[in-house]
Amino acid sequence: MANSSAAAARRRRASGPAPSLTGPASDVHPVLRRATAPPAALDLLAQARAGLDEAAVLETPNERYATAHLAALRTAAAVLAARAQPETGARRRARIRSAWEVLPEIVPELTEWSALFASGARRRARAEAGIQGAATRRDADDLIRDVAMFLRLVERMLVLQPVLPQPRQDPERPGDRAG
Repeated sequence: MANSSAAAARRRRASGPAPSLTGPASDVHPVLRRATAPPAALDLLAQARAGLDEAAVLETPNERYATAHLAALRTAAAVLAARAQPETGARRRARIRSAWEVLPEIVPELTEWSALFASGARRRARAEAGIQGAATRRDADDLIRDVAMFLRLVERMLVLQPVLPQPRQDPERPGDRAG
């Protein structure tokens, strides 16, 4: 009886992926465990999540757009806090570079995201300045959706680390039985 309960428990555990900390279990692959992201990066991710939640409920498109773009910037800053090394030598003094310029050098797989958010930086500046029509409702909605995807991707990259399944060990191997 105990063997059948253990087998049932194993089937229940193996029937689906582990639950995600940031979304539905249906999009998690394979099994996840916590990685060691620095506290500064985790704090920036929390600030980005709060900013994104705020952007979703703001009234004016300019405010929504600017707040969502800031959430994207905080998300990029979290990646840089976790992965970047301080610049030394001549390049350090050359010029100040935006997070969107540095991010693809540190994490090349985020290059397209960097280009997307860099292209919205001028619109964000106009929206923050209160220029009428700097961002439309559609612009804000699209940006909020994009930032949510970017934030989720970065959270998974920094906070959760995939663990590959281990080969099964059969409890009864052919040579173990007494004949």
